[in-house]
Amino acid sequence: MKLTKKSHSCVRLEKDGRTLVLDPGGFSETDAAVGAEAILVTHEHPDHFNEERLRAALEANPDAEIWTLRSVAEKISTAFPGRVHTVGHGDTFTAAGFDVQVHGELHAVIHPDIPRITNVGYLIDGRVFHPGDALTVPDHPVETLMLPVMAPWSKISEVIDYVREVKPQRAYDIHDALLTDLARPIYDNQIGALGGSRHLRLTPGESSEV
Repeated sequence: MKLTKKSHSCVRLEKDGRTLVLDPGGFSETDAAVGAEAILVTHEHPDHFNEERLRAALEANPDAEIWTLRSVAEKISTAFPGRVHTVGHGDTFTAAGFDVQVHGELHAVIHPDIPRITNVGYLIDGRVFHPGDALTVPDHPVETLMLPVMAPWSKISEVIDYVREVKPQRAYDIHDALLTDLARPIYDNQIGALGGSRHLRLTPGESSEV
């Protein structure tokens, strides 16, 4: 499986000539989802869900479909009848030839005064896990964890403890658009030294085999 990091939390997976994209939001490239056969969206926040990017992908490929939770599906399903599927925790499905399991229900707490919204994570082919905006631990071993490394709702100790709990073979940074280049060595050193797993970072557009 080829994994390509796009900006922020967007990830592109390719296998057997088919493509799946996760979270092509407003911080990702305008064409982040174009060419994908399947698009998965974890939640409704604009850095993960961008209607224009989804519309561009579905209009470019009449066979493209979206899997997401209800709050996102309600915003776009009318324009693309039959092509937007609602999923929740415990669901399993196949998209673009990838086997997908859905884990999690709620976004991480940003502040007690802010109501929590729904959020789901996706385990792809039983190997790659993208949690969206939550530190969800799936009930399944994870080889490759897409790690939300920096967010208004987290601190680095929580990120380190999350890696320790999931115990992946490797963790790739996502959710990093707000992380400056000055701070990256601090995160790299601390997560790498304390997380207990191989900690890796791809620049937008860079790929790796997983």
